Amino acid sequence: MSVNIDQSSDQKEMQNTNQPLTHDDIRRFVPSDNCLDGKTILVTGAGDGIGRVAALTYARYGATVLLLGRTSSKLEYVYDEIESLGGKQPAMLPMNLEGATYAEMQQLEGLIDKEIGKLDGILHNAGLLGQLTPLEMYDVDTFAQVMKVNFTSTFMLTQALLPLLKDADNGSIVFTSSTVGTHPRAFWGAYALSKQAVEGMSDIFTQETQNTTNLRFNCINPGGTRTNMRAHAYPGESPMSLKTPEDIMAGYVCLMSDESIGVRGQVVELQPKD
Repeated sequence: MSVNIDQSSDQKEMQNTNQPLTHDDIRRFVPSDNCLDGKTILVTGAGDGIGRVAALTYARYGATVLLLGRTSSKLEYVYDEIESLGGKQPAMLPMNLEGATYAEMQQLEGLIDKEIGKLDGILHNAGLLGQLTPLEMYDVDTFAQVMKVNFTSTFMLTQALLPLLKDADNGSIVFTSSTVGTHPRAFWGAYALSKQAVEGMSDIFTQETQNTTNLRFNCINPGGTRTNMRAHAYPGESPMSLKTPEDIMAGYVCLMSDESIGVRGQVVELQPKD
């Protein structure tokens, strides 16, 4: 896996200023070599799609990556990919967020503290699409499942890991949102509602921590990207018309790097419409 972006003089100048980054700056961000060196970053949904590519990219730029997902075989594959790229030894953390309890997440915090000793960031990427159907007909069990994975478990895991994140020099928590979270759309049901809730959670965490900690909370809206979830949502769409996860990694790296220290409480669209 390779992410090749030529660093222009304008980009270098932008990165060397003390002005807060704009959303366009984040989208155009050019990572410097080892810009994540020394950081430990946990990625949920790390076995596939955007999560897998983000884990590989973070490793490429020097981070120690903690791979969290429900399918051990997929995590093992990403683990091997990182090692083959010469990245720092990752860790696998199998966990099914649909059934995971808060006690298990607290145990995970203790394990990370004992075995690794630090945590600098979380990318909350795991998610379920659920049904695309009117709320009137939405299956209530599916609704609960989507809300648990996309929102409730995201909250629980963030809260459980906050003690470690507060100890980081500049902890960064990045939630995954969606266009239908910012602008709710008919028939998107629990998925849209869960993303609305995630954006609200990021905003509230920001308000509650911005004056007392170095933590920053932000959301990423990746936009239409070539993933399995997108294919299920839009079965008639040509995947070749979409950007790949690799194409949008600049924003994911930027929000985990110290270049984005001043960015808080934002919802960053990585593929805004013209």
